[in-house]
Amino acid sequence: MKTYLITALGALCVGAIGYAIWPEPSEPAEAAAPQRGAAMVTVTPPDRLSAQAELGKRGFDAVCAACHGENAAGKMGFGPPLVHEIYEPSHHGDMAFLVAAQQGVRAHHWTFGNMPPQPGVTQGEMKAIIAYIRELQRANGIN
Repeated sequence: MKTYLITALGALCVGAIGYAIWPEPSEPAEAAAPQRGAAMVTVTPPDRLSAQAELGKRGFDAVCAACHGENAAGKMGFGPPLVHEIYEPSHHGDMAFLVAAQQGVRAHHWTFGNMPPQPGVTQGEMKAIIAYIRELQRANGIN
């Protein structure tokens, strides 16, 4: 019994000392909530864009990037990433992008709310923007 009591007291002392000198746990950086406006996905742009996609990039940057982020990576609190498997060509064809820009679209995959129509974007500009998005997607493994 005496040995048991000494062992228990020793363990208690070691535990108390360990608790006193052990550093406080800290939140890992990944656990922090993403900042409003932060990119939602990592997008690696292709080394080279086609001429049509270059035009599309300019149109995208002027009209779409405010909500869909730089390189279509999404923008936390504003709009979803278009370089995402949800927007792969077999699920959202080019016509879906064209109709979304012309008529707007009701929210159905994300919780950002409805997308308003973009009346200032012509059909030709949208085709170039779609070419840009598709080249970004292919460069990131979305076919």
